[in-house]
Amino acid sequence: MHEYSRESIVEEIQRRRISAIIRSDDENVAADAMRAAIGGGFRMVEFTLTTPGALRLIGEFARDPQLLVGAGTVLTVDQARRAIAAGARFVVSPICDPQIIAAAHELGAVSIPGTFTPTEMMHAHRLGADFVKLFPAPANVADYVRAVLGPLPQLRIFPTAGVTLDSFVEVLRAGAAGVGFVRSLFDPEDLARRDFKSIERRAAQIVERLRSIPQASGG
Repeated sequence: MHEYSRESIVEEIQRRRISAIIRSDDENVAADAMRAAIGGGFRMVEFTLTTPGALRLIGEFARDPQLLVGAGTVLTVDQARRAIAAGARFVVSPICDPQIIAAAHELGAVSIPGTFTPTEMMHAHRLGADFVKLFPAPANVADYVRAVLGPLPQLRIFPTAGVTLDSFVEVLRAGAAGVGFVRSLFDPEDLARRDFKSIERRAAQIVERLRSIPQASGG
């Protein structure tokens, strides 16, 4: 497994900018769907801990030195520790828990807690969060990110909900540090049909569109 410092993980997330996030009730479907996303060009991937076998999947994919692998839906310190032990380099939560942030840092991993309001984002930032996940999605993600970053440019906002193939370029141009794709990449109907070629094609479209956006200087 490739070793990263926490600082280098932050830099890698800002360099890669797009994350494929799988949530499935079938371990094999999750693995095949993620391989399709990687086939399309994704190099940052996240397995939600609600997915059966998520820790096994994190361990398997973390063996690929080209991939930056994270754990999602992390709700407890124990989950964070087990995910990082399995190979997760970043832990993502739908909530902001100071203990999870501290545990991630203690183990050299990046913390991305869930926040919605500017107050919640600054609270997480002051607790040491490396990024803040925007959750749930506001009506217009790009406008919301732009509005928050106006007075709070020190934040690294990482939206996932509400990010689509059509909207993500504008979200990144608005100043988001990165974006995550869940249902907009892993369409539930494709997963049900095991239509992994469609997922790979969609991933390739996203990667191609990403090339149109100038690389932000990380802050």
